[in-house]
Amino acid sequence: MKLHTAAILLLFWLAIFTVHTVKGSASSQSMQKFSCAVLSPKRLNIRNLVSYEKKQVPTEAIMFITAGGIKICVSANQKWVETAMKIIDGRRTAKRK
Repeated sequence: MKLHTAAILLLFWLAIFTVHTVKGSASSQSMQKFSCAVLSPKRLNIRNLVSYEKKQVPTEAIMFITAGGIKICVSANQKWVETAMKIIDGRRTAKRK
């Protein structure tokens, strides 16, 4: 009887572990697939931007990341966007020195 109960408990914990593992890997993949489907028409305040990523799908865009972790996509072919990327790159190199 004790062996039967132990086997049931083992299967229960194995099932919970499997569900938790699958759920964790699926959610981490969806975070990596953030794309720029909507582009903001507004010019952003460069002082609030800490990072950027280049995106090519579904359109060529730059995704800026603010100090608060907010991701905002803008068109890559704007003059202020190029300036903002250079400033962010400059901050990165200044921190490394």
